[in-house]
Amino acid sequence: MNINLKPEEEKFIQGKLETGKYATAYEVIVEALQLLEARDKHYEKWVEETREKVAIGIAQLEQGEGVDGEIVIDRLQEKLRQARDRQA
Repeated sequence: MNINLKPEEEKFIQGKLETGKYATAYEVIVEALQLLEARDKHYEKWVEETREKVAIGIAQLEQGEGVDGEIVIDRLQEKLRQARDRQA
């Protein structure tokens, strides 16, 4: 596979090589791909956890366990006031 890089991408890789941490451009690209894979896995985990939380919330609402929106806003505003007071 051949990859054409933009000048700024080549400059970025060259900068990484100049740090001495990497011996070749290939090493830089391999690490970048590993980081991309880790980020994708983290994102997939976050999506799954969010879906689970939403499902729990929907089930709670269906069971009548919801809290009125105005009450939630009031509670959040109070928490913000308390946080500001602690910083002052």
